[in-house]
Amino acid sequence: MILSSTERNGDARERLLARLLDAFDEALPSPDVSLREIAARTGTSHALLRYHFGSLPGVLAAMLEELRSRDNAALFEAAQHGTFDDLVVAIWRTYTRPEQLSRTRGFFHVVGLAAYSPEDFREFIDSLDDLTKMLASLAEREGFDAQEALTMATVAIAAIRGLLLQEVLTPAVPSEDAVALILRMSKGR
Repeated sequence: MILSSTERNGDARERLLARLLDAFDEALPSPDVSLREIAARTGTSHALLRYHFGSLPGVLAAMLEELRSRDNAALFEAAQHGTFDDLVVAIWRTYTRPEQLSRTRGFFHVVGLAAYSPEDFREFIDSLDDLTKMLASLAEREGFDAQEALTMATVAIAAIRGLLLQEVLTPAVPSEDAVALILRMSKGR
């Protein structure tokens, strides 16, 4: 079977992405690190990184998309037998683990860049509602109509992201009470 150049490039990009994730132990490099430094740590060239990802923000976005996809797969598995509230708690615990700090910071960095240049981050932006869809599905399973379930999920994800930003900026401020409030909101129906 002969692969098109697009398919071969996709495979090369995926292999390079796997090397990036391995080199950084599934964390994100700081945005202060240069593409050349990332290339050296990965054992590749900055030109190859630029070819496949376009720029340092492109590298960060691709790494983040893949890591979030893996997280979402694990969260989806957990959600199969859980409730809306169980998934809210699982999301919070997943993203507040100390080893997640670089990824959480990276998430907000890429979101900020995407706000200024959405056309450059379309895949990343399109992946942002994955958790919302998961939560909405659970709310529907619990008896909410589709619109109400989507609204509940949207508010819960927005609150979690806001709390995660607070965790990054002011980690001494306790957020557990706010997560408990999210859970109470779903009960208040």
